[in-house]
Amino acid sequence: MKYTIDRLSGPAYLQIYKYLRNDIIEGIYPYDSKLPSKRMLAAELGVSTITIEHAYELLCDEGYAKSKERSGYVVIFRPTDGFAVPVTTKNHIQTEYGSPDNSGMSASILSKTIRRVLNDYREVMLEKSPNTGCVKLREAIRAYLARNRGIHVNPEQIVIGSGAEYLYGLIIDLLGRDKTYAIENPCYDKLEKIYCLSGVTYEKLPLAEDGIESMALSSTGADILHTTPYCSYPSGITASASKRHEYIRWASKNNRIIIESDYGSEFFVSSQPMETLFVLSENDNIIYLNTFSKTISPSMRIGYMVLPQRLVAPFQKKLGFYSCSVPTIEQYLLTELLDNGDFERHINRVRRNMRRELDDEK
Repeated sequence: MKYTIDRLSGPAYLQIYKYLRNDIIEGIYPYDSKLPSKRMLAAELGVSTITIEHAYELLCDEGYAKSKERSGYVVIFRPTDGFAVPVTTKNHIQTEYGSPDNSGMSASILSKTIRRVLNDYREVMLEKSPNTGCVKLREAIRAYLARNRGIHVNPEQIVIGSGAEYLYGLIIDLLGRDKTYAIENPCYDKLEKIYCLSGVTYEKLPLAEDGIESMALSSTGADILHTTPYCSYPSGITASASKRHEYIRWASKNNRIIIESDYGSEFFVSSQPMETLFVLSENDNIIYLNTFSKTISPSMRIGYMVLPQRLVAPFQKKLGFYSCSVPTIEQYLLTELLDNGDFERHINRVRRNMRRELDDEK
């Protein structure tokens, strides 16, 4: 076994998961083949079978493998198509786009943090924000994404805006109204309204159980695909591992772009969040979006997008004159929540409550 566990490189089960995932993608473990038994792999790596089980559970959550009775774990990922056994997250806990019940942050934490911001940032919070957002906030988001989503970018790739709808408009202005856009069907109703009002040509691609139908994707004439791989609203469908790689292959041709909406991904109930297209792609052609309005409060209209490196200069040249639409005081409030750990503690509390509700109903 070529795997080695580095005790300084994070939890062992995550290292094992990444080793196995990479070998599955590279075809070392092809479709329908058996993965090593938990007991054998544990003995070879010097870890417990519980550690191996956690790694295998992540592979199943991601759509790379499944547990088969009396056969152990079997690979369901096929790099050549999008028809792996679907892994969906249709979840009664979700009541709105990407957010479970009672997902907002407590008023006491927010009020305490606001007082700290008023005291510590009393002068700079009155200054005009840089056009793409305060440097401190973009650095805090950069660090958060690296810790929690495996997204490693520079702060200049991050653009702050007052919610997703505002950012959608910026993306259309950046990429152009002469392009054809593809959206999921069904999709978030505001998304289609924005494309319609912007006067762009767009196609609606039907969703299957594991993501956009392969035939529809392969036959579309779109230049840009707008997708929500984690949990599309209102269908609740999550793209399987094979499907996500299919999206990336589609975008690798003809200079195509993917807009990846990652809303609600903070509320995953497994041990590891689903891999983003931004991380999986090596083509520098994914625009990643997320928002804090669902995780903190609907009244906090703060969203952000992460541009691929090759679009940073075009954005600055074409749209750099736009002022940031988020008040400076709110940007520093969010910076504090990210830097002091309150935001991540809040997310972890919500996730624990979600797991508890699911366990109670089993």
